[in-house]
Amino acid sequence: MNIFEKRESNVRSYCRNFPALFHRAKGSIIYSESGEEYIDFLAGAGALNYGHNNDYIKQEVITYLNADAITHGLDLHTSAKEKFLSKFSEVVLEPKNLDYRIQFCGPTGTNAVEAALKLAKKITKKSGIFSFMGAYHGMTLGSLSISGNTKVKSGLLGTSNNVTFMPYPYGFMESFDTIEYIDSVITDVNSGIEKPAAIIFETVQAEGGVIVAPLEWMQRLSELCNRHKILLICDDIQVGCGRTGPFFSFERANIVPDMVVLSKSISGYGFPMSILLIKPELDIWEPGEHTGTFRGNQLAFVGGTAALKYREISRLEQDVKDKESFLHQFLHEQIASINDKIEIRGIGLIWGIDIANFGGSNFAQKITSRCFDLGLIVERVGRNDTVIKILPPLTIEIPTLEQGCLIIKQAFEDYLA
Repeated sequence: MNIFEKRESNVRSYCRNFPALFHRAKGSIIYSESGEEYIDFLAGAGALNYGHNNDYIKQEVITYLNADAITHGLDLHTSAKEKFLSKFSEVVLEPKNLDYRIQFCGPTGTNAVEAALKLAKKITKKSGIFSFMGAYHGMTLGSLSISGNTKVKSGLLGTSNNVTFMPYPYGFMESFDTIEYIDSVITDVNSGIEKPAAIIFETVQAEGGVIVAPLEWMQRLSELCNRHKILLICDDIQVGCGRTGPFFSFERANIVPDMVVLSKSISGYGFPMSILLIKPELDIWEPGEHTGTFRGNQLAFVGGTAALKYREISRLEQDVKDKESFLHQFLHEQIASINDKIEIRGIGLIWGIDIANFGGSNFAQKITSRCFDLGLIVERVGRNDTVIKILPPLTIEIPTLEQGCLIIKQAFEDYLA
């Protein structure tokens, strides 16, 4: 029995699927202690958009550390925070004509989701929240209550109170007008469902199986919320920070949510960080009403500022579009052609190979396990884990991206031979 099995909690997960002792990483490659190389199609579950140990960001962090600058600051005014706020405003908010207050919520995405729910209820004096079937928003009780997976919250008290799950435009619901249904539920005095404080949604349900919301659907959802004075919260934790191309994933729909949740790659280097963007008129917090010891992670501010600078000096947004075109072509021509029951979905640099109707969960597990044997780290998501999710760093080079995709193809061929 190794030290992990002896001492680490049984809750550990990724290490069971990728059983190696990892030592270092660079760009899109992870190296085990024994020297094996693995192409990374997991990217820290979306926390490493700029790759492992990005040279530009790393140098900024090292310079900051060498200066003995403050590393933990609660919500004190610091030079690191000042630079992040200024750069975020300069290169993200102002060019997009977005006016948001920025709340630093703590180390991880679920903290910001909890803050959004809490603030929405405080603003509206309503307790209900609408979420969507297939959603994933985090693992603390509030975030879990608005997540769709009943397996992970089974038997946990307080995870379903005042939450109503609406149909997402996926599967048989694609031919069903889900927005009209929500409107009917809200306006029907006998629906049994009260108007909520907020509706929280993902533009792409990543953990839900890489389900991309249609543009018109998002626009109609925004219009519905405006008409009924319901706050609209966009969870951009996994598919924001350039994952779909633009910095925010909702930009393609030309909508402006009332609140936006960001985490994962916002720090640029994998440092714990989450923020909540709030329209100014909605920022009604009293001082100290919502706090968190690690909301002042200065290294995250430094990494986040460097990441924004890196976006300026690189052609990252165009690169994502180029790699999106490559993935679209490869996956449809090389993978979907294997069997007409295989479905391909995706946008930007998040793609899913859905084999629910072809091989099911056991087959999906065999494919990802074989990929690992061949030198690729790629995970499964969606209902019953039947979707192979491609989520590489945005900085991955196309030859490496192609090599990873060829490994997936090889894994299919190995099990179908």
